[in-house]
Amino acid sequence: MGRVQLFEVRLNHGRVVYSPGEPLVGAVRVRLGAPLPFRAIRVTCTGSCRVSNKANDSAWVVEESYFNSALSLADKGSLPAGEHSFPFQFLLPATAPTSFEGPFGKIVHQVRATIDTPRFSKDHQCSRVFYILSPLNLNSIPDIEQPNVASTTKKFSYKLVKTGSVVLTASTDLRGYVVGQVLRLQADIENQSGKDTSPVVASLLQKVSYKAKRWIYDVRTIAEVEGAGVKAWRRAQWQEQVLVPALPQSALPGCSLIHVDYYLQVSLKQPEAVVTLPVFIGNIAVNHVPLSPRPGPGLVVPSAPPQEEAEAVASGPHFFSDPVSLSTKSHSQQQQPHAALGSVPHGAPEPRPQDGSPAPHPLPPPLCISTGATVPYFAEGSGGPVPTSSTLILPPEYSSWGYPYEAPPSYEQSCGGVDPGLTPGS
Repeated sequence: MGRVQLFEVRLNHGRVVYSPGEPLVGAVRVRLGAPLPFRAIRVTCTGSCRVSNKANDSAWVVEESYFNSALSLADKGSLPAGEHSFPFQFLLPATAPTSFEGPFGKIVHQVRATIDTPRFSKDHQCSRVFYILSPLNLNSIPDIEQPNVASTTKKFSYKLVKTGSVVLTASTDLRGYVVGQVLRLQADIENQSGKDTSPVVASLLQKVSYKAKRWIYDVRTIAEVEGAGVKAWRRAQWQEQVLVPALPQSALPGCSLIHVDYYLQVSLKQPEAVVTLPVFIGNIAVNHVPLSPRPGPGLVVPSAPPQEEAEAVASGPHFFSDPVSLSTKSHSQQQQPHAALGSVPHGAPEPRPQDGSPAPHPLPPPLCISTGATVPYFAEGSGGPVPTSSTLILPPEYSSWGYPYEAPPSYEQSCGGVDPGLTPGS
């Protein structure tokens, strides 16, 4: 079996998730089949961010270090055969960023132990990765309680003939959500033309920005729902719900190389109309009631049609005073057997009820988190966080793009007046 039969780093109580400013306590365990001379036994605790130009490439072009502490556990000597334990303790910095792992970069925190042997002998090394969660309190984000509404007016042309315009207005009940919370969407569409619109599509998008030699954007569709189109000269209202799956939190305070943003995009293909609502994903839910209710049909104020379309609008049929309700055609969050929030099966988020009512389960516990694009962790019951069996936290219906495709607008561009620490430096 060799001289060194066991060499490992163990953290107290088997913990994997820690908070900034918290002590990290553990021990280095060694089991020897024969005496082992050594020059030193050391343990280091490091935290860093690494970014690459290519997806899933280990050749890092930019690296940022957050902490690097070392301890000497034993000086020059010889370890007799048998088992040995060397305890250690590190104090994690209060500014350490949340762990993250994505295709173009990652934020990694780990403990590494080394047995430095005499000359011409093989050194022995082992390591243990742990995760840091720096909770994002949604209530600390400026204007988080403000209504989340966006609207656009687009001309509707069919075979080069202008037939009128379409007003698309989208709103959500909140600007920020936590994992397991229901995002309630309302879209109001006023078709001021003689042609039917295409189906309306709502997508929850994740944009991860990586700062290498230039900014790289990885954009993914987390969830997508499609509603029916709107008939000519009709006004319609579409209400839907999206259950927020296990996702990394918005922004990564303390890290200048990786930034995470979320958007809800509502669009029509005919006519080509898009509205984008910035959305925050955090760890502590918004505790404020929105200042005003979401806009209903009575609050939608469409802009006047262009002058050349005025006659077509005037000669067309009158709008119905009451808007019709659009049905949902498809939803990427398919119905599945209800599962406990602490164990999301196969990376799929929990479905919404068929009757459209809010999800019946309570909000997740405070430590219910996702530490990155492929490594989710959850708190189950009163115990500590444990890894789930999932290898992906995104539904299978997603697509991704790297640069040079244009990314969605930043929160600052969409709303203005946001804390610069929450937006990428591009």
